Amino acid sequence: MVSASRARRFGSWYYAEHSLRVMNSYRWVLLANSVGSPVVYLFAMGIGLATLVDQNDGGAFGGVSYLAFLAPALVMSAAVMTAATEFTYPVMDGFKWRRVYYGPHASPLGVHQIVNGHILAVSIRLTAGSAAYFGITALFGAAPSAWGWLSVPIAVSCGLAFGLPLMAYAASIREDKGQFALVMRFIVTPLFLFSGTFFPLESLPGYLRWIGWISPLWHGTEVGRTLSYGYSQPAWLIITHMAFLAGLAGVGWILAQRAYQRRFSG
Repeated sequence: MVSASRARRFGSWYYAEHSLRVMNSYRWVLLANSVGSPVVYLFAMGIGLATLVDQNDGGAFGGVSYLAFLAPALVMSAAVMTAATEFTYPVMDGFKWRRVYYGPHASPLGVHQIVNGHILAVSIRLTAGSAAYFGITALFGAAPSAWGWLSVPIAVSCGLAFGLPLMAYAASIREDKGQFALVMRFIVTPLFLFSGTFFPLESLPGYLRWIGWISPLWHGTEVGRTLSYGYSQPAWLIITHMAFLAGLAGVGWILAQRAYQRRFSG
């Protein structure tokens, strides 16, 4: 009875612990991805492309270097791509492949605790990965502002805003027919390319800008640039960006709860 009571009270954290232990089994892969990827990417951008861009069009990025302009977008992009992975295949694994959700579901844990536990574990991974990525950008001198570290929670919010609606979608899939590969190719990649990551959104033709406007990546990047190097934008727009991220994450969380409940009931 005591164990059941504790499970009902702390079930979300118990499931998060389980998920983190699974992640720990491939921790060296995660570490290589969290450290190796930003070092290689920033080295290429800082020593290669950024040098050419700054020499030929140095005033196009509000008086900062191209690397400083790019770095916050890379931190946000890494969070979105991590969320896209963690809220798709592991969800299918939980329901279909190894059915790892059904053991906890047979215990006193509620459906909402399984959902919340999965989200907590991914949030912890996003926090650690974003902190590592930001730390490396700071070492490259790409985060001159003292407020730049706040890019880390913004990146986590950005990842959840994209990942939680995707989690709800993943929970609704009964058979894997390549849906996640299509999501990566036709949603994640276009958002990465057309969300003001490599150039200001205003430089895109009008018929493509809407991709950025609906992209959590663009909203997170805009706030990240304000924190990282003082990119100027009005306070109401910053609030709008944050409200968009919070609203999308909230809707995704509600939809995920409903999708999991239907899946377990069916």
